[in-house]
Amino acid sequence: MIYLDYQATTPLAPEARAAMLPWLEGPEGIGFANPHSPHRAGRAAVAAVEVAREQVAALLPPGGRVVFTGSATEALNLAIFGCGAKSFAVSTIEHAAVLDTVEARGGACHMLACTRDGLVPADAPIPAGTGLVAVMQVNNEIGTIQPVDMLVQAAHDAGALFLCDAVQGAGKIAPPEQADMIALSAHKLYGPKGIGALWIRDGIELAPQIHGGGQEQGLRSGTLSPALCAGFGAAAALAKARMEQDAAHVEDLWNRARDLMAGWTLNGSADQRWHGNLNLRREGLDVARLMSDLRDIAFSAGSACASGSGRPSHVLTAIGLDAAAAKSSVRIGFGRYTKLSELEDACARLEAAAAAQGVYS
Repeated sequence: MIYLDYQATTPLAPEARAAMLPWLEGPEGIGFANPHSPHRAGRAAVAAVEVAREQVAALLPPGGRVVFTGSATEALNLAIFGCGAKSFAVSTIEHAAVLDTVEARGGACHMLACTRDGLVPADAPIPAGTGLVAVMQVNNEIGTIQPVDMLVQAAHDAGALFLCDAVQGAGKIAPPEQADMIALSAHKLYGPKGIGALWIRDGIELAPQIHGGGQEQGLRSGTLSPALCAGFGAAAALAKARMEQDAAHVEDLWNRARDLMAGWTLNGSADQRWHGNLNLRREGLDVARLMSDLRDIAFSAGSACASGSGRPSHVLTAIGLDAAAAKSSVRIGFGRYTKLSELEDACARLEAAAAAQGVYS
């Protein structure tokens, strides 16, 4: 299997796996202990959690705190429901974890349109009275990097808080320095599934959405997994240490893939983009048939969270594509562990399979 779906999830880094294993041991070891217990084993577990918290915080701006959650989706829910805002401004290309949560929260919602390049304009007007603005850092479907710093300033000028879904950008590019809340996910930066985090700027108070024992600074009741926290922390530390190296590798892969698939049309900006995301279309392409013909290549027809819905991507329609063009698009995602030879093989086979459908450059 050639794995080219890094936006859906990334491979677990060996270093993250190694960090997790001691906290899965038992009964001889103490790694299975509850980190909220006062005995020695519990204190050792909570110490591991706090080390991981510091490692994750090192990817984020100073002047805030990290709250561990079960996922980035939970982190976004905590921010949207917990901040108490009654009116929102969100981009049309947000992940469903934002769009659906804002809809469930209720209240006025102003949609911030994007350009055909997949970018929210930096001067997008924020309506007076808006309580929370939510714009993602890197789009999960087309990889475009939003002008978050300027949008934060516009939000603050309007008296609103700013929430940034940094799931696709965390550990890969610099964090959104001025955001008020930032959501991230371990399994999108080579960590384990089942854990995310919400960074909250100092001075911002949120109402808890999960009640019980008052863990996680009173914001997220429930027993933390030291193993998941340790894996997340190790992955975050590795991402920070390798950020330039990983980016250089991704750039080499991007350039080669663009050369090999020159006859395909790129969806979204080529420049304002994380180059580990290559979203392409070919007129008349039957993507379902393409995926069936290439079952040993893992790529995507859009967001993994929306796969199987039968609807065209809301991101691709938001940048002006009609349903046919949206449904003739594929997403190829690569990263740290992608080999150049694998990518070259996959691109050649994608080209051949498209040609077999009668779809040519």
